[in-house]
Amino acid sequence: MREHAPRVLGALVRRYGHFDLAEDAVQEALLAASQQWPRDGQPSDPKAWLIRVASRRLTDLLRAERARRRREETVAARAVGRGWLAPPADAPLDQDDSLAVIFLCCHPALTEASRVALTLRAVGGLTTAEIARAFMVPESTMAQRISRAKRTVAESGLPLRMYAAELAARLDGVLAVLYLIFNEGYTASSGSALDRPDLAREAIRLARLVHRELPEHGEVAGLLALMLLTDARRPARTNPDGTPIPLPEQDRSRWSQDDIAAGAALLEAALRRPPGGTYRLQAAIAALHDEAARAEDTDWRQILALYTLLGRVIDNPVVALNRTVAVAMVHGPRAGLAALEDLTGYPRLARGHRLASVRAHLLEQDDRLGEAAAEYRAAAAATTNPIERRYLLRRADRCEEHPRPGPTDLASPPPRRPPRRRS
Repeated sequence: MREHAPRVLGALVRRYGHFDLAEDAVQEALLAASQQWPRDGQPSDPKAWLIRVASRRLTDLLRAERARRRREETVAARAVGRGWLAPPADAPLDQDDSLAVIFLCCHPALTEASRVALTLRAVGGLTTAEIARAFMVPESTMAQRISRAKRTVAESGLPLRMYAAELAARLDGVLAVLYLIFNEGYTASSGSALDRPDLAREAIRLARLVHRELPEHGEVAGLLALMLLTDARRPARTNPDGTPIPLPEQDRSRWSQDDIAAGAALLEAALRRPPGGTYRLQAAIAALHDEAARAEDTDWRQILALYTLLGRVIDNPVVALNRTVAVAMVHGPRAGLAALEDLTGYPRLARGHRLASVRAHLLEQDDRLGEAAAEYRAAAAATTNPIERRYLLRRADRCEEHPRPGPTDLASPPPRRPPRRRS
């Protein structure tokens, strides 16, 4: 259903317009499918079934809307005559409108935050609450933002088509949308599992669509490379009970070598193409992790250099937080803890669980186990993912019950291979 939802939405918007009502109609069709398909069996053409049901529902919604304005009979008659309520006979059902829906959601009249939120809602299938957590804002604020975005798109009257100039103008917003969808799929903000593989796969699929349209664009290739290099580790990320396995402890033989090879090839090509940007830097960091046969072989000095460069390009709290981990791996946990003090200017970061989680990890590495346990529990209280919460509480218990006998000296850098040349 997630695979077909954006395609069905695109088909309805392309035929009828009315973005907001079309989205409601698609949701109604998905609900009907969830009730009927388990009972009656899946239709031979699920997409066509969903389009047919959603079209009927959209017709009902349009008529109800006009009834509230006391003009149902007149307006509905005109609408049918103009083809608004009846799809063209030659309208193709097999056209994939997913990419066009994303570009429509990234309307230039919307703020960047609204573009991302609307696409996450319309194409990614996230709830308003999940999107609000991703943006670290109240759910009511996000609901208003999405409603205003829908209204703006509906009032724009733009058809579901793209021109070269529009594509270029909206591309940054589109890439940001896909990046957030992938992140939500890789580590879910809520739910009973650590990740949502279907959402991550959808982000990768849509990134491939954009890359197919813009094969020479370096940042498009860089984003797709970043997704593949990161998603390659998914098979080794969790224990049988679903709790996460830290990167240094993962069984690297379970990583997808096909995805790593595809991501590395995309990255190598992207580094030779304009324009410069952040996704390729992040992909290069992911590649350094994936290339290390063992955790101790990871070239942390080069990772630190890349994070430092990335921090100069964008002022992002997550980038700054990840850099502190690299600092700790190169210069020791106390240097990492000192670097954490520089992150006090990011209040939104302080409200989440990531800052406390990293502080707990560095305190544990420095053998300050009592303080580490307290930070792990603070992080567990702040996270909205129950799987992450269980993992953090286990780490806290381990710090309290199994203290290490001696100090851990991470001041010396880990063994490293000869430096690899990178652009």
